[in-house]
Formats: sequence, structure tokens, C-alpha cells
Amino acid sequence: MKITKQKFGEVGHEPVYAYTLENDRGMRLTCLNLGCTVTEILAPDRDGNLENVVLGFDRVEDYLRRKTYFGAIIGRIAGRIRGAEFALDGKTYTLPANEGNNHLHGGIRGFHERIWEAKPVEEKDAVGVEFTYLSKDGEEGYPGNLQVRAVYWLTNENRWIQKITAKTDKKTIVNLTNHSYFNLSGNGKDLILDHELTLKSDRFLELDEELLPTGKKLEVEGTPFDFRKGRKIFDGTVSRHPQNLLAGNGYDHPFLLSENLNQEIVLRHRESGRKLTVETNQPCVVVYTSNALGEDFAIQGGVPSRKYLGICLETQGLPDAVHHSDFPPVVLEPDGRYEALTTYTFSTE
Repeated sequence: MKITKQKFGEVGHEPVYAYTLENDRGMRLTCLNLGCTVTEILAPDRDGNLENVVLGFDRVEDYLRRKTYFGAIIGRIAGRIRGAEFALDGKTYTLPANEGNNHLHGGIRGFHERIWEAKPVEEKDAVGVEFTYLSKDGEEGYPGNLQVRAVYWLTNENRWIQKITAKTDKKTIVNLTNHSYFNLSGNGKDLILDHELTLKSDRFLELDEELLPTGKKLEVEGTPFDFRKGRKIFDGTVSRHPQNLLAGNGYDHPFLLSENLNQEIVLRHRESGRKLTVETNQPCVVVYTSNALGEDFAIQGGVPSRKYLGICLETQGLPDAVHHSDFPPVVLEPDGRYEALTTYTFSTE
């Protein structure tokens, strides 16, 4: 197993480095100290061919110019906050409204556009990168000095382990996720419409016209949102269900997980034989099928960007939880510790 480091570009006068983790089976994961962004995951198909199974760019400038959030850590709060404000202990905090009237993905310069401290780490059966970042009190409107640590490990079992922890010196809110777009066909050669997704989830959150939770938890039974026995992404793109139409003919919905750390999210691509199993300690996964992905640019290798080119499986707390008292809280106290664990296991069948 090995770790290599090379310069990827610059932001201002700060260097951006790419760290490539490689295991003994040839699988590789490359990530940047810009936003902890995963730019490439080379995973084998059933014939052993290694191809990239995430979307990314070849240049730093594209990560900053295109608001795709490819592969990055999103924070301090993933998703939208209604009205770009929230209250803690009677005090109202105002955040940047960077999507209409609402706050999205941490603001104008969220964690995805920050340069993190990075250092290679090794264990007996894994290589990794440890990223750290201090989000200062008041950054993007959030209270408290928040110290964040994200560690990516690659094991010889073709498993990417992602551990994110955070501590604060003042009561604040935290809900982090990784925003990788997966495409198991390899090198973006097919859309994700024939990918088959299986979820251990009985309910999903209803969204309004601004893609914010209404507060209602809808049963998946009898709808295109029932992934309990597996279904193709295509079903949601042709569905006349109001929620699929609302999301731009597809999915952009939080699914409440009925199990944790027990193969609760499985993505398959039958043609290549690739299978991705996602396990997490988080209460939900936001499934986004890139319904709004722009078509006026290219990604790695000159592949044209277009709708349905990737699928995001964002393991996290429930979006806009600060405005829903019955959602699991995302408040972090000074004596508390935020811990999010997600593992991505790549295999073939």
C-alpha cells in the first residue's frame, strides 16, 4: 500500500495538493486538501478493469467555478436552511442566502472551498489522509470556533472509510456529509439510469417547491421511492409522482434509514458487475440523481456533463433540522463531540 502527493494547482497563492491512496489490489483513491475533495476512485469491474467511478474535474479552477460540489465535504450544514437563519437559545443567527431566500451547503465559501491541513497516515492494513480545519467563530454566520477532522482510509478490502469528527467552544449546529457523485459504469461512459439502488428505508421526507422538507415523513410503500427490494434510478425520472417532478424528474430526497452499519445502502451496475455498499451511523441518506447538473461544461477526460451522469448518496442528519423539532437535533455543545462514520465498500458480482 502506498500514498503519493503531488501539486494539483493553487487557490490564490495557496497550493492545492492531490493525495493518492493505493492498496495492494491496485484500487486508488485521490483526494485534495481543497475541501477534502475526492477527485477519482479507480475501482475494478468484474473483469478486473480499473476505471474511475466518481465525477470530478482535472483543474482546481473548475472546482471553484462550477457549483457542483463534486466529491467535497459539505459544511457546516449540508443541504438547505430555510430563510437563511436559525435560532439557538433565543438568539437568531443570519446566514448568507446563496440559493434564493435560503442557505445552501454551508454558504458562499463553505467547507468545500476551504484549504484544509492535510497529512498522510498509515495503519497496518490501511493508508489514508487526515484533514483538519478550524472554522472560526462567525464564519458564514455560524457561532463557535469549530475544529473539524476528516480522515479518509483506503483498505485492502477495497473499502473507503470516512470518519468526520468536530468539537466547538460555543453552542453551534453541525451536519456534515461527503458530496461524491458515483457512476459505476466507469469513466462516465453511461448515465446512471440503469443503476439499481437498494435502501433499507420505509419513509422519506416530503419536499416543498424550494426543495426544503415540509416536515412530513411519507411512506415509500407503493411509490417510486420504495427501494427496499431494489429498483432502477430510471423509474424516478419517468415517474409522474409529484415529488419526482418537483425534484426535476428524479430524486433529491432524504430517506430515513431503518438500519445503520448493516449494508443499508447498495448501488449496483449490472453491466460492469460493480457494486457499492454504503454503511453509516447517520440517520438518513440524501439521494440526488444530478437532475440539475449543467450541460455547458466537461468533466475529467473531456466527458460532457449532463443530467443523470452521477448519483450522490449523502449520509447525514436530516436537512433543515433546525426548523423541525421532531427531527434528530444537529446542535453541538461545547462539551460534546460530533462523529460521523461512513464506509464505502467496492466489490463485484
